[in-house]
Amino acid sequence: MNGEVTYRKIIHIDMDAFYASVEQRDFPEYRGRPLIVGGSPEGRGGVVATASYEARKFGVRSAMPSKTAQRLCPGAIFVFPRFDAYKAVSKHIHEIFHRYTDVIEPLSLDEAYLDVTTDKQAIGSAMEIAKFIKQAIKEELQLTASAGISVNKFVAKIASDMGKPNGLTFIGPSKIEAFMEKLAVEKFHGVGKVTAAKMKAMGLHTGADLRKLSEAEMTQHFGKPGKFYYQIVRGIDDRPVQPGRETKSVSVEDTYQEDLISKETMLDELEILSERLAIRLQRTGLKGRTVTVKFKFHDFTIITRSYSLSELTNDKTGIINTVKTILDKTDLTGKKIRLLGVGLSNFEIPADRKKGTIKGQLKLF
Repeated sequence: MNGEVTYRKIIHIDMDAFYASVEQRDFPEYRGRPLIVGGSPEGRGGVVATASYEARKFGVRSAMPSKTAQRLCPGAIFVFPRFDAYKAVSKHIHEIFHRYTDVIEPLSLDEAYLDVTTDKQAIGSAMEIAKFIKQAIKEELQLTASAGISVNKFVAKIASDMGKPNGLTFIGPSKIEAFMEKLAVEKFHGVGKVTAAKMKAMGLHTGADLRKLSEAEMTQHFGKPGKFYYQIVRGIDDRPVQPGRETKSVSVEDTYQEDLISKETMLDELEILSERLAIRLQRTGLKGRTVTVKFKFHDFTIITRSYSLSELTNDKTGIINTVKTILDKTDLTGKKIRLLGVGLSNFEIPADRKKGTIKGQLKLF
């Protein structure tokens, strides 16, 4: 034993404005113009699936209500998603990945982790492999991807966000701790806007601030995720890249600055959440039978209500109709709602994903 530390080589690939980029590639009239994929500003509950970089300059972002997007960017072009087209492109992208490794964990149609610690072509350098992948995507699909390279999944994912679009960022072992200390708390994946606001109210603005807290203090203030925050701020993430991962549930949720009181307002918000959920499900190709609605009240108590369908769905309309049924049957008299969530579970896993699966979750209530 020579005492050398062996590090994993992890690449996180994230396509740039994927849906919008495919549309601009396929339809030249959209190129260079602010393009929004998902819904319509006139449609009730419509949300943005993704936006081109031309639209993002105006503040348009994914999961934003379409009406808000139109207000921010009045000249934007709205188009409905073409998931069949995106899935075909995604399949080609994964064929490129498999040229270098079979240890691939897809997160959605446009995002995946790759473990290239041992690569098929014996290239050895994760940085070079990432360059080859980006080049192949550009030459074969006329699209750009951003890549983050590091020794674990968490840091690789953060790295892929840097320098977008068409970014290529390597954060080596000796640089991780210093990098994490400078990172703003809202940039930590897994820290949502509510948690970020709580951290800032406590005077915690950067990774360096978080690092001052003990693991016990982290858990005391942030519950179970506190242990994860304690580790990641130190660059510790031992999660393996999981090929063929079986997702047990997919969900979305939102916390509101002002409590919701009327069922009409709740329904409006649940429709937005249902469309966001449908978009996420269609990215993964999953269909399920059980719809769950989560209610968090003003006093922080939580209830969930579920309804199982006779047939599989990932359709926006089917989810919304089921959510309406759940809402109608839930007694919320005198209740003030601070958070709503919508989820789908009880999936039928496609045959090509069943072999060698590892139990996991995309997100649980």
